[in-house]
Amino acid sequence: MTTVSIDSLSELSRAADAVIAALDGRTVVAFYGAMGAGKTTLISSIMERLGSHDAVTSPTFALVNQYDTSDGKPVYHFDFYRINKTEEAFDLGYEEYFYSGDLCLIEWPEKVEELLPDDVMTVRIESDGGSGRTFFID
Repeated sequence: MTTVSIDSLSELSRAADAVIAALDGRTVVAFYGAMGAGKTTLISSIMERLGSHDAVTSPTFALVNQYDTSDGKPVYHFDFYRINKTEEAFDLGYEEYFYSGDLCLIEWPEKVEELLPDDVMTVRIESDGGSGRTFFID
């Protein structure tokens, strides 16, 4: 497990780099954290570090957004906050994404935990109540 602590958003790229370095061939990353912990902000920083020029926004209503890295590879960003049952993930065709070999970044994975691959990477975000965050990357 890797732990990264930051005191401000200006240091967020360190956490993003740590997530990218920890992938080690894994393609599905589950981001856990309370509302407002910074999941979308971290994903935005990860996409920036991967050379994406796409605007990263939470796909709360669409459930999934697609971005492209600097080398043209797709990255899928999921937000399962609004789903009420796992069947909604089936309707979305989650398997095609999760097992595509493309990077999948998942907010609110608690809602679909039983559908996540065995080798899912987890990132837990804890806030210090201010602008500081600690990222537990496993």
